[in-house]
Amino acid sequence: MKITLICVGKIKEKFYREAIKEYEKRLSAYAKVSTLEINDEKLKNENEAEISIVMEKEGKNILSKIKDNQFVITLEILGENVTSEKLASKIDNLALTGSSDLVFIIGGSYGLSDEVKNRSNYALSFSKMTFPHQLMRVILFEQIYRAFKIIRKEPYHK
Repeated sequence: MKITLICVGKIKEKFYREAIKEYEKRLSAYAKVSTLEINDEKLKNENEAEISIVMEKEGKNILSKIKDNQFVITLEILGENVTSEKLASKIDNLALTGSSDLVFIIGGSYGLSDEVKNRSNYALSFSKMTFPHQLMRVILFEQIYRAFKIIRKEPYHK
């Protein structure tokens, strides 16, 4: 299985980078993992028009990294909120049905453009709360790792 994480923004904090690196290492036993960072666009003025322009630019950059055959999972507040077991089942079912090239997308500060949401095959929510993008990367990688442990019936989950 191949897993790509596309995210807006870079990780500056060392402790987040170290946590991400640890989960990427753990995941390497189960899948080929890569991360693509998209530059976050800067706002001149924080108003609706500017935010819309930023989201559109970030969206175009995200979409330029996605191939037609990839199964896209976007992280969205209004996505489906699932248990770890259900996420594991989703990943397992995708692999069994030939969708073994997964792309997870974490948007920028203002979310994802409609174009990215329309390209998404599955909208996933971790919570109705807002998390820092850096922390969300760690949480996502941990949950993907947990999913593989559940799929393989290996200890870790409980």
